[in-house]
Amino acid sequence: MYSLKIREEELKLKVAGDFFAQFDTTRIVQNIDFCVVQKDRLDFDELGSNTLLWAEAKKGELKLEDFYQSFVQLILTIGKAKINEKTLPPEYLGAFDAVKIAFIPYESIAFVFNQNDFNWQVTPSNHESKEFKQLYAQIKELLKDKSLIFDFFIQEKDEVKKNKDLEHFLHNDFIVGWGQGKAIAITKNNFNIVYQKWLAKVKPSIKLDYKDEDGKVKELNPADFYLADLLSKDNKSLKQNLEVVLLKDHYEKTLPNGFELSFKFKDEQKAHKDFWSFYERPPAEEVRKHILKRRDLLVPRDIRERKGAFFTPAIWVEKAQEYLAKALGENYQDEYIIWDLCAGTGNLLANLQNKKQIYASTLDEADVKIMKDDAKEGKNNLFEKHIFQFDFLNDELLDEVDKKGNILKKSKVPEALQAIIKEEQKRKKLLIFINPPYAEATSSKSIVSEKSEHKDLVAESTIKNKYQHILRQGAKELYVQFLARIYEELPNCILANFSTLKNLQGSHTQEFRDFFQAKLLKLFICPSYTFDNVKGKFPIGFFIWNLAIKEKFSKISADIYSEKAKFIGTKNIFVTPKQNIKTWLAHYNKFLTKNETILSYLVRGSVDMQNNNVVFITHTPSQSVIKASNYNAITKNNLMANSIFFSVRHAIESTWLNDRDQFLYPNDKWLKDKEFQNDCLAFMLFHGQNRISSKEGLNHFIPFDENELGAKEAFASSFIVDFIRGKLGTSKKEEALFEEDSFIPQKALEFSPEARAVFEAGKALFSYYHKNCTEVLYNANASLYDIKEYFQGRKESKDGKIGRMNTKSQDLKYNDLIAILRAKLKALAFKLEPKIYEYGFLKE
Repeated sequence: MYSLKIREEELKLKVAGDFFAQFDTTRIVQNIDFCVVQKDRLDFDELGSNTLLWAEAKKGELKLEDFYQSFVQLILTIGKAKINEKTLPPEYLGAFDAVKIAFIPYESIAFVFNQNDFNWQVTPSNHESKEFKQLYAQIKELLKDKSLIFDFFIQEKDEVKKNKDLEHFLHNDFIVGWGQGKAIAITKNNFNIVYQKWLAKVKPSIKLDYKDEDGKVKELNPADFYLADLLSKDNKSLKQNLEVVLLKDHYEKTLPNGFELSFKFKDEQKAHKDFWSFYERPPAEEVRKHILKRRDLLVPRDIRERKGAFFTPAIWVEKAQEYLAKALGENYQDEYIIWDLCAGTGNLLANLQNKKQIYASTLDEADVKIMKDDAKEGKNNLFEKHIFQFDFLNDELLDEVDKKGNILKKSKVPEALQAIIKEEQKRKKLLIFINPPYAEATSSKSIVSEKSEHKDLVAESTIKNKYQHILRQGAKELYVQFLARIYEELPNCILANFSTLKNLQGSHTQEFRDFFQAKLLKLFICPSYTFDNVKGKFPIGFFIWNLAIKEKFSKISADIYSEKAKFIGTKNIFVTPKQNIKTWLAHYNKFLTKNETILSYLVRGSVDMQNNNVVFITHTPSQSVIKASNYNAITKNNLMANSIFFSVRHAIESTWLNDRDQFLYPNDKWLKDKEFQNDCLAFMLFHGQNRISSKEGLNHFIPFDENELGAKEAFASSFIVDFIRGKLGTSKKEEALFEEDSFIPQKALEFSPEARAVFEAGKALFSYYHKNCTEVLYNANASLYDIKEYFQGRKESKDGKIGRMNTKSQDLKYNDLIAILRAKLKALAFKLEPKIYEYGFLKE
């Protein structure tokens, strides 16, 4: 029996030696505590095909509930690092302490990793986080029902022996099929991971390039060769209309011009045979259908962004078609020709009935073949002749003809559809129904990251070059390019599209809005996280435009749907005014003089809700912030204005629905609301984004005097206390700096009950520090940030590097005090919220 006092590392070594000696337990998989690998397959590859167990280890003896929580911590560890997406998962997940060990089949828990709306970016060891509690509540009963729990040892008379039931499980059930030639099944969850392994092992053995008719070297998509392998039996592809087919010892592909290509293996097929000996082919019929539908997951993200290979969830396809019926009438399918010109595999057209009226085109020839295959088998409601390969941002819509009408260059668009495009009256009955790609040519990360990711080639196209002078910065958005061409070259049609709301509200799309003048008939918005492969939480809209009605967009009331497609209300969407909250703040910052004492700096961020995380107060702005001039000094004369800016930005939590809301230039009502101004100061002083540290400069923001806190020495600055108590009298000149009144108080500030409660909670926290901080580390000038750092400490990596601050402290009293402060701040934020809207900083 293991001692309850041994450390976790020693416990892992003992468990490995006593119970897993026949396996390899030396493999380290990121932050997973314990990994068990089948020794017979150590030579296969490093991506995990031979992994039996990932486990969480805990020293001592845990209560059963804490034991189940160890599984939750393990799952969060896996999900946060996306380990399950980079390597094949094990047969089992496990957890053990010094007394017992538990196992649960991975496949029974795998569904949790497919949640689109779950935030994995939390600390797995923080059992108090919202996400930890949410996941625990979700799988607690499953863990009780499915997990197998064994004691390591049992007492037999006077002797302690290894648990025979555990040994039997490890020697039999635990390794069923392993080392016995059992092939690994390809599933909906692992086909993409297997592809990553195939790229590393098999792709180098295939020559993928060829010369076209003009002698140019072109390389084929490796995913097509993988699908040829995967969807095969006895090394012969089952579907002859795949883009590439495997024929025993070589691949074949037919080009659009009818020319046939043959691709042989460079190594006499050795890597290919070795790789596929570990996998069962073909997958089950249901899995094959899923793989062909979700072929987009095999395409690298940057290419998916260019091609628009993103899958529209069925709930939003259904809702979009419902809105089309509302806007165009119940018989729209019979009255309109419907063309999805970036169709992917055609899921946006699902459930449409009148196949005579439907056309589908897409950039990728492989997707065209999948749709045509489905059409042949009656799996979609399309005619084969209505499905065609077409690059909408580069190819010509119409045949190029000379003056006599002779065709010089033929368009890929079917003649029947061209005839509709040419005639204005017919074009009015053309419905473009699309979910175009949302990629932007340049996506900048947070201003404070000092890095930007440039994707200029993503948005390069003939259409971008054609309309760049009109769209200007808006041309970086791929979907804006789609809308611009449709508006200009398919005039007066009906356009129904999914996209973000940037075209309505973005500052970079102003020129687009001046150009694109059409009647917005309907709009609903839904959460972005319900769409596959879309990063972030923000609204995605479904728009229905009548391009025949010329109207500059100004405002619309959009219907809102939850992630379950439940109607939850409406939201006003409007064009953001050119003047915003930063314009407002600049009015109060312009009065700064060279001789003023700089108290700190405010980093402002951009003016939408999603950038609130980069709004903070500091002594030392980063070089990227300085380079972008996205900060300003805080002095006594502009402290109130900067406190209001800070508090307005942080008082309201960001959600998917408000994530793109813009902070505006307010009305003047706030000028007369002294309580609002004072409460904003209180909120700023105690908020976590106040990152003032006395280690970086003089701390002017200690909101109490030495006697109140029982300080052991005098503070270096009493500025904020003197400010709050009205001791910083101003001259007439300073009083005249602002239109209505001076923001430098002539008497003690009066705070709301909610703000006073924040001060009381803050005082208790500061006092606790001054009373309990060790003499060696004691800092009389400690800021709130310094106090948090002292009690919570910082993470330290194995190589000794100091990282982020821990989320909790070992000091339980401190945890209680900081929790109380946060609760009081939340109550104050709730009080500020309605005034933020009333004073026009935000619009509802």
